[in-house]
This record gives sequence, C-alpha cells and structure tokens, in this order.
Amino acid sequence: MTDGDSAAGDGATGGDDADTGSDAVLLDRDEETGVATITLNNPGLRNALTADVADGIVDALDALEGSDARCVVVTGSEGSFSAGGDVNAMMELQSGGWTLDEAVRHIIQNTGRCVQRLAECEFPTVAKVEGVAVGAGANVAIACDVQLMSEEARIGFGFRQVGLAVDSGTSYLLPRIVGDNVAKELVFTGELLDADRALELGLVNHVYADETFDERVDAFVEKIASGPTVALRTSKRLLDQGWERSLSSAIANEAGAQSAVFETADHTEGVESFMGNRSPEFRGE
Repeated sequence: MTDGDSAAGDGATGGDDADTGSDAVLLDRDEETGVATITLNNPGLRNALTADVADGIVDALDALEGSDARCVVVTGSEGSFSAGGDVNAMMELQSGGWTLDEAVRHIIQNTGRCVQRLAECEFPTVAKVEGVAVGAGANVAIACDVQLMSEEARIGFGFRQVGLAVDSGTSYLLPRIVGDNVAKELVFTGELLDADRALELGLVNHVYADETFDERVDAFVEKIASGPTVALRTSKRLLDQGWERSLSSAIANEAGAQSAVFETADHTEGVESFMGNRSPEFRGE
C-alpha cells in the first residue's frame, strides 16, 4: 500500500507507508486536522475486497496504530464504496491446487480479519458511503462507528443472490444494529436498500445530498477530529465493552477510565472554556 493524493484538502501531508506491493488501498493523513483517510482503490472491480484490498485495510490501520490520528475515514474510489467479496478468488485458488474447503476458509478469514480489525480500531471511524456497499463491503461500512451515506448510494447484505450464507462478520454486526428480526429479513430477502430505507433502519447515521456530500462529510468528520481525542477514544472503548458487561461492572469500568481522562490537557481546556463561556480548543492531548 502506498500513500495517495491528499483527500483532506490543503495542508495535508502523506502518512506512514504500509507496503502491500500495490496501490489497492491508499492512506492519507492530514497532520493539521488529525484525519486519516483509508481509500479502497480497486475501481475496476468496484473496490471489491480482493486479498490486496483486505490486506491493505489491515496494513493501513496497523500503520496508524499508536499515531496522533484523531479520526479515521473509510471510503472507496471513483464513486463506489465496495462491491463485496472477490468472486474470482475462489476459482483462482482452486486452479492453484487448493481444495474447496481450503479456499473458502482462506478467503472468508481474510475478509473477516479486515472487518474485525476495522471494528476494533482504537480511533473513531467514519464510513463515507457512495455508490454500492454490498455483502462483505457492507460489513466494512457497518464495522465503522458512524456511517454517512450519499442519497444515491445503496447498501445490502445480498449473500443469497450468489447462493451463499452470510460471512465476514454479518451475523455479529448486523443484528446489533437493526435487531435480530430485521437482520434476518435483510439477509433472507437480499434487499438492496436505498439511502432513506437504510437511514430508517438505523444502518446509517446521516444521508446527504450528492451535490453537498463531500462538504457535509468533511464538516461531520471535523467535528469528531476537533474533539477531546483521548476522551472520545476512551468513550468508544467503553461503549464497545458495554455489550459484554452488567450495569454495575460498566459503571465501575467507566470510573476507572475516567480517572485517567481527568489527567488530560483537553479536560483542563474543557473546564476552562466552560467557565470562561467560550468554545473549547481541544488539542488531542
């Protein structure tokens, strides 16, 4: 993977290289705002999750780990988010001597690793969805913390369309967002949802008009990136862990985490700006 042209405007600079031997995924980092943009860059296949793309996403996230990034945006190139799994990979692996079982497990584990790594990213993540996000590509979108969708975009979990069961984390992620019965309906019917329907079901947070999409996404991302970084990352971790905790253990966990956040410069700035009746200027420290 190589750094691409800046997707964050003037003043953006290239970030760390995470070499996958291709340009299948681009990583751009804006040092001024702290926004990192991961772009799936296989437009000939509508950014399908080929091995290079799946590995590139993981490598990009690894390159950001421990950095001073404040928000990560995941998007696709040339007006498409991701068309899902690589339908040609199975035949290619089998022609190379792999058994069917070996090929299936390898491909699903690779795309699943990519989705899991994104879901576990330490930074707040935003999916910028244009065009189509289907199958495993839809899972990449919903593995992010927030989903922003163009009004002309579509999203679906149509594994049935190619005679397959769900994979790449669908059974874990989808019911947690839309509920068990709606998740089953979407999987059983393979419905390709328009933006309004996706918003209605809670699959996406906001839908923006095509002509203002980039501008509205940038404004939303800036609001996250300009926030108290340590506090937001801690809140993300607490919210993710809350699924597996009782109320009492969640409260205890919050108390322990909050004591560390109290020590940050952003907390001091937050208190001082509140007392001074002005807007805070968080530095991410």
